[in-house]
Amino acid sequence: MKGNGFKLEQVLNYRCEIEKMRKQEFASAKREFEHADDRLRREKERVENVSEEFCHRQGELESIQEMRMYADFFARKREDLRNQKDRLDQLGTIMNDRRDFLLDATKDKKVLESLKEQKTKEFKLMMDHKEQTFLDEISIQKKGTKL
Repeated sequence: MKGNGFKLEQVLNYRCEIEKMRKQEFASAKREFEHADDRLRREKERVENVSEEFCHRQGELESIQEMRMYADFFARKREDLRNQKDRLDQLGTIMNDRRDFLLDATKDKKVLESLKEQKTKEFKLMMDHKEQTFLDEISIQKKGTKL
């Protein structure tokens, strides 16, 4: 837009940068969440495999010590899984917060973009009107000289 330009262009540029930064923060939080979710899933699968192994070997176990090792392992894994679920919940909350921040930044940017579009349309209409007035004036002057 020529003429005055969009007076809030710097604000729009700033909001674009904020939105870009928020996108990166959200993507980072999402990656962390997905990584933690994958880790939890792998740990659950590992516990299931060891549990099946324990069920198959239960008759073969020769000592109480071996059974105690399995019991200790399962107790530790239950605690690890609970901690991992808590961590996953925290990361989910962080990811949702960052999604909200991203949505707010996007809305702020879109407001200024629509304002810029509106100002551009107004400027174009004004220029079209001035051009039409100028052409009308030229037309009137030509008719005036022919008479």
